[in-house]
Amino acid sequence: MTELRSQDCLSRVPAALRLDTHCIGGRWQPSADAARFAVTDPATGATIADVADGSALEATQAADAASTALPGWRATPARERARLLRRWHAAIVEHTEALAALISAEQGKPLAEAAGEVAYGASYVAWFAEEALRIQGDILAAAGTGQRMWVQKHPVGVVAAITPWNFPLAMIARKIAPALAAGCTVVAKPAEDTPLTALALAELAAQAGLPPGVLNIVAASRERAPAVVDAWLADGRVRKLTFTGSTAVGKHLARASADTLKKVSLELGGNAPFIVFEDADLEAAVAGLMAAKFRNGGQTCVCPNRVYVHDSVHDAFVERLREAVTGLTVGPAWEPDVRIGPMINARAVEKIGQHLADAVAQGARLITGGMRVREADGPHYVAPAVLTGATPAMRLACEETFGPVVPVFRFHDEAEVIRAANDTPYGLAAYFYSRDARRIARVAPQLDTGMVGINEGAIASEVAPFGGVKESGYGREGSRYGLDDYLQTQYLCEGQLG
Repeated sequence: MTELRSQDCLSRVPAALRLDTHCIGGRWQPSADAARFAVTDPATGATIADVADGSALEATQAADAASTALPGWRATPARERARLLRRWHAAIVEHTEALAALISAEQGKPLAEAAGEVAYGASYVAWFAEEALRIQGDILAAAGTGQRMWVQKHPVGVVAAITPWNFPLAMIARKIAPALAAGCTVVAKPAEDTPLTALALAELAAQAGLPPGVLNIVAASRERAPAVVDAWLADGRVRKLTFTGSTAVGKHLARASADTLKKVSLELGGNAPFIVFEDADLEAAVAGLMAAKFRNGGQTCVCPNRVYVHDSVHDAFVERLREAVTGLTVGPAWEPDVRIGPMINARAVEKIGQHLADAVAQGARLITGGMRVREADGPHYVAPAVLTGATPAMRLACEETFGPVVPVFRFHDEAEVIRAANDTPYGLAAYFYSRDARRIARVAPQLDTGMVGINEGAIASEVAPFGGVKESGYGREGSRYGLDDYLQTQYLCEGQLG
């Protein structure tokens, strides 16, 4: 029954957007060796589509196309690039229902949340359409008589984008939009779990009038993805790499990019603390935690992974949290009122189970959830869990659970919790709740993360720079800062003018 209803979800997608081959040089083409791989329903593992499986050959063809298209695209006036991005944005918004259905089918998030992702991803396209008109240089004060000195910004060149499965539309849009706005061309590899949405986006870009070769998508299975990426890493024409994913893979890509000295942006793993001080508005804190933690079933890099609650409000906070969490509905994406869909695959479910078992074995108390549910609909549904008595020795304190699990730690004073919050190699996001203005001013700059939510659980926005520090990576996406990573600075000095 689940497989049939998953196919019903896909039936909402027009045939023109149900694509299963690579987009290279403005053409849709299969792999040269005819290899294909299965895209599966996250709930059941049943195949929902068969997609061309790329290799180094297709990767090189994509780089060829992007390199050929680069001179014309970088010479395209910024106003024209902006116009095409606006048309692409309009096409994405027009096809919200179809794109949401694709996201739900291959990634598993509820339809309403998938539609929210479409809007979120589209917002980056709209934002960078405007930023394309604001690429500006500087006139410098001349150092000598008869000189003129100035600075110009140019596109960095061909960009390779490698994106994750948890936000199959938003993550690729957040990378492609600034690249195109800057005048770069793109080769991209979406995650093997979720290639369908990226392929549909490329088709909508073509329909909006994007020239052939400016945006190229190569799909690849888990087994063949390294060959695709390695081809781009070795290619000197690819001048920038942007990646969102695990820290281990990010480190490998950074090392491999050194041979051609590519510009690199990495948005990697997180271990976000969420701090509730004794003067916090507990109702607001619970609402903020629910928004931050359970988006996409806890499968996001900025999800709170460690929740620290002051001893004096611990029990009251936990009770409010338990009530909120038990009210969440788990189920298939297409059912009304579902808040949490299936986890992406069996590996994800296994990791969640291991973290829960380890925590309970070390003395944590499971307040609610944690068991598998909706077994009739598939094996990958997990009830959201709340644990108390969490300690730094537990795996979930130092590893990303990437699922709907909330471990609660007690703390007693401000200095103690700041030390605990920063006691991690990661530094992507942090959150804290307090009504004391002096504490807010004091605590925020001490949190060693790229982003801080203060009395706010939803911090991502196209107008804000998204990115981390330490082993959470470097570079920023979104905002005016996000365009800089796709530009290079050229200084010019003209003499003999006097």
